[in-house]
Order: sequence, then structure tokens, then C-alpha cells
Amino acid sequence: MKQSTTTAGESRRRASVRWRVAFAAAAALLLPACGPTTPSVPEAASTAATAGSAAGGNPSPGTTAPPEAPAPTTQTPAEIPVRPATPQAAARAAPVPTSLTVAGTSINMAVVPVGVAAGAAMEIPEAFDRAGWYRFGPAPGAAAGTAVIAGHIDTTSDRAPFSQLKSLAAGTALQVGRQDAPALTYRVVSVELMAKDSFDGDSLFRRTGPHELKVVTCGGRWLDERMDYSDNVIVTAVLE
Repeated sequence: MKQSTTTAGESRRRASVRWRVAFAAAAALLLPACGPTTPSVPEAASTAATAGSAAGGNPSPGTTAPPEAPAPTTQTPAEIPVRPATPQAAARAAPVPTSLTVAGTSINMAVVPVGVAAGAAMEIPEAFDRAGWYRFGPAPGAAAGTAVIAGHIDTTSDRAPFSQLKSLAAGTALQVGRQDAPALTYRVVSVELMAKDSFDGDSLFRRTGPHELKVVTCGGRWLDERMDYSDNVIVTAVLE
């Protein structure tokens, strides 16, 4: 069953993480196989010679036998490096995150993969007790880039677990459960309030540079005219 998600910016009093996300499509180039060509063997040549005329006499009735054809020779091609025919295995992707637990809070929730909704906004799970991992970016435990996990700050009637993110202290432990792999522990290094009007998507959805975990929800003031919050709360954590 497909996980229900909402698009950031819907008219409801809950976190609408209105991010524009950009992701590149990878193109694969196929190279034709190369190999040695078959060396050609020179054809045998034959020569027929006729006897010349003797001075003042008749032509000789006989002809000389054609010379023996040279034995064919085989050209030995230069040595060519040989590579195994079996393609090399692709680099193993980091395991998919399945849960997020934050020490000292009630945040202990499932994490599901999400993508991009209409309008290039990151999808967010409908359920307030679930968070979404941006599956087009790095995963927790990747060698580089930022793994992004986001969730709602509230519902139409109550606060959601992610409402506690803004109060996390530096050094707080975050544990990320992963599919078929050991859990990872991160430590909070900063909590930032970023205005949505000046949102920096390049820094959040980063694919290069040091690996970090970004846990995001909404924050700041509720704006009735927008039916949205004014800011995003961004927790940055690094592997322990």
C-alpha cells in the first residue's frame, strides 16, 4: 500500500515544509566492446613464364613450371590487455532508514521514503507520527552529502512529536534505525530557524561535502494569509 503523503503548503495548520528540491537525472553512456581484429593472410601468387624466342628459331614448345607458392604466414597481433567479461559490481547504496528516535523527547517514529510532489515540493507523510526521508538524496550513513528527514510540527488539533526539535541541545543523541543494517547514532551540532522566504535548498539537499543528518519541521509564526508557518526548524547532526 502506498504511503499517504501531503504536499507542503496545503491549507491546514500543520507543518508544510515548502521546499523546492532539485535532483539530477543520471545518464549512462554505453561503449562498444573492443577486441583484436583477425589478421589477414596474403594470398599465394603464381607466375607463368614463357620461353623466349631463340635467335632465328621457333618458339620453344614448353613453358617453365610456376614457382612454388610461399607458405602462408600468420601475423601475431600485439598483446592486448584482457579484462574480465563480468561487469564490476555497482557501489552498494546505504541502507534505507526506517525509524528515528531522539533522546530526551517523545520522538520515536517510523521513517518512510518520500519523493517530490507536484510543484517540486518534498512530500511529507500524512500521519503526524511518521517522518519522511528524501529518497533522491543521500541516506543516513552515506559517505557524503546530507540525509534529510522531515515531518509535521502539528495536526489540526494537537502538537506533533517534531514540535520538540526546536528545543534540542547540542550533543543530543539521535538514533536512526536502518533496514537490514545496524542503527546509527548522530549528535546534534546545531538547531537553526530558517525563514521560508529565504530558504536555501542547496545547503539542505546537498549531495557533496561532509556527511550530515538534517531533521526538519516547521516553526516560527503561523501566517493565516498563507496558511503556513513562517520558518523551518533545521536540526543538523553528525555521526557519533
